[in-house]
Amino acid sequence: MEKTVTEAIAYRRSTRVYKDIPIDSAKVKQCLVNASLAPTSSNLQLWEFYHVINKDTLKELANACFNQSAAKTARQLVVVVTRKDLWKQRAKANIAFLEKVYDKDNLTERELKRKKMATNYYKKLIPTVYADFLCILGYLKYITFQIVGLFKPIYRQVRQSDMRVVAHKSAGLAAQNFMTSMAAIGYDTCPMEGSDTLRVKKILNLPKGAEINMVIGCGIRDDKGIYGPRFRIPFEEVYFEV
Repeated sequence: MEKTVTEAIAYRRSTRVYKDIPIDSAKVKQCLVNASLAPTSSNLQLWEFYHVINKDTLKELANACFNQSAAKTARQLVVVVTRKDLWKQRAKANIAFLEKVYDKDNLTERELKRKKMATNYYKKLIPTVYADFLCILGYLKYITFQIVGLFKPIYRQVRQSDMRVVAHKSAGLAAQNFMTSMAAIGYDTCPMEGSDTLRVKKILNLPKGAEINMVIGCGIRDDKGIYGPRFRIPFEEVYFEV
């Protein structure tokens, strides 16, 4: 029986040693489907998920993850990748979706307004934010937006470094969806930032514009794979009602 969301969150622990027990690839894949439903900035979905089940590739990736036990004992690995370089394709996909949704006769005034607003968002605003040339355009936009921001609220994260952060935040949300979904079915995970990301990219044959967000070990926890009781800063120290 699947756990509730609250139960799954409470159950999830970063598991660093896994039992030598196979896990169902189809179930892991379904958890990645859940990952793809995570919220994402501007619905651009600038992510990819590499589900690694090949034993030779698992060994290569474990080595690229410094042979830490969370990678070395994992039955499967999931590599979450950001693809900021695909913003044009993903914007076009959103536009095509809008055309399909509103491809009907007798659209109401409200529907026509929503279609125009959303289409302009992807045709005009997204290129304004994401387009750059040798980082020069990004800094020009940044300076311009900061000046405009002196007079009214405005979006300020327009440099390439800012957009990288945006892409990685969205990928992190997807990764959390995945790990919670795995916990719900009794599977365990461990998100790892400790890796040689260049080697990981080469192993997976990723293009230059791809970036590694995290590598996630997957399996069934060994008791010694949970390193002690969970510690969290007291909630009162991180919660502020305004």
